This record gives sequence, structure tokens and C-alpha cells, in this order.
Amino acid sequence: MSLKLVHLAAELEQCDEFHLARLLLLLKAAAGRSDKPVQGIMKLAKMDFLLRYPNCLVRVLKAVGKEALVQQIPEEERNTIEARMIRFRFGPWDSRYRRWIGLLVAKGLAHTYLDGRTVNVKLTDAGVNVASHIAELDEYRSLAHRSQMVSSAVGSFPATKLKDFVYQVFPEIVNMQWGRQIEL
Repeated sequence: MSLKLVHLAAELEQCDEFHLARLLLLLKAAAGRSDKPVQGIMKLAKMDFLLRYPNCLVRVLKAVGKEALVQQIPEEERNTIEARMIRFRFGPWDSRYRRWIGLLVAKGLAHTYLDGRTVNVKLTDAGVNVASHIAELDEYRSLAHRSQMVSSAVGSFPATKLKDFVYQVFPEIVNMQWGRQIEL
């Protein structure tokens, strides 16, 4: 791997726009044809974990009996990692979620509201339009497709069930040290 490629990957990891685009696609997929929110930042993080780690999405699809979808993830994509995540108390996490959600809200692309202690996140009409546009771009087409797979596989799970499911399918996460990058 060339040093130029390493620098490019590091720049991408720090690029908020890439992460916002990915979250727009995921929120759109999670809403389906409605405007239902993702109920909780923790749930959004777990779903994003599966989107960011395609090799992990393959394991989840097999675990939920959707093996047919596995063939739709090209082999060359399975071991890529769009952006690293950290082992946190409740599983995979990225400390920037609140920032990214705040940016989506500030840009008028998402709306948040509390339901008890749960932060619900859903796209605005403008967010749906931007997500639809991004999904049509060649460079985001596979990410949009995988977002649909994530939503289909685990989108109906409540946050706690999804956390427990992630630990069941990826028992090695339990033994990872908190605050360390996840490498699966």
C-alpha cells in the first residue's frame, strides 16, 4: 500500500461530509417508505457499525437467515472498513455521532426529539431528497444498497436487543479493551 493511499484514507476518516452522507443513507433506509425515526443514538451506532464493517454485515445476514443477501456484497468490499469504530461500554461506537447528528440538524437534513430519555433521529424532507440524490451517485451506490440490507436485517430490533445481538454474533467484541479500535 502506498503512503499516498494511507494519507487519503486518513483524510477520508476525518471528513465529516463522508460520515454525514453515510448516515443520511442509513437513516433513509431505516425509515423505509415512512418517516419513522431511528430510536436512539446507540441503535444508530450499531446499525452504522454493520454498514461500516461489511464483513460483519455478512455475519449478521447469515445469523438472521438472510444468506441470499450475502451474495450481493462483492467479495472485494467485505474486508474494507469505511471508517474505524471504537470498543465502548455498549459495543461499537464513534465519539462523533452527536456531532454528526448536530450537523445534520443544523443543515436542516434531520430532526431529533426526545421520547423519554431516547433521542430519536429522523430525516426531514430535505434530508430524504439529499439521501436519494446521494444513493444515485456511483461512488455511494453500494453503500446505499448495504444500508438497505442493514435495515432489513436489524432495523426492527429495539436498541437493547440489537446491542445483545451484536455481542452474540461478535463475541470477540466483549473481550476487546474499551477505547481501542475495533479490528474484526
